[in-house]
Amino acid sequence: MSKSSTPKPSNTLLLSRQLQELTKRPVEGFSAGLVDDSNLYEWEVIIIGPADTIYEGGIFKARLTFPEDFPLNPPKMRFITPMWHPNIYPDGSVCISILHPPGDDQYGYEDSGERWLPVHTVESILLSVISLLSSDRPETGSPANVDAAVEIRDDLVGYKKKVRRLVRRSAEEAYD
Repeated sequence: MSKSSTPKPSNTLLLSRQLQELTKRPVEGFSAGLVDDSNLYEWEVIIIGPADTIYEGGIFKARLTFPEDFPLNPPKMRFITPMWHPNIYPDGSVCISILHPPGDDQYGYEDSGERWLPVHTVESILLSVISLLSSDRPETGSPANVDAAVEIRDDLVGYKKKVRRLVRRSAEEAYD
């Protein structure tokens, strides 16, 4: 293994501590663990659809993939469970400000303070995603999934029906 690809002990220590903390003190709404015990950089996440939302009752699987320079740069998050949301790309990748690289937004949509900061944790990321799913009227200004954004604008009832179908399927598949 080359020197540049050797994980930094401080990164693995930080990730290990966050995993231990979430195991000792679980946070309502999600669970997280390693995909493979030998790799601290790949986590499997289960998010429970927030109560009193169209996602209630859903059980959504996702992956968090951490870069070797974490926490200087954010992890990537991708839902494995099919999702229908304007801030989730069709491939499941999550598009929220705190997962965008630090610094100024070249397009001017976000302040640098809204983007990734090294103080963010797995918990703060997942709470942000739960908050995203909890919104009655998701942000459609610069969507990751244009079709979902158009459907919210043009056919909110149809959008909600499609989400509820995915929620039912996610719950069924979680128990298969």
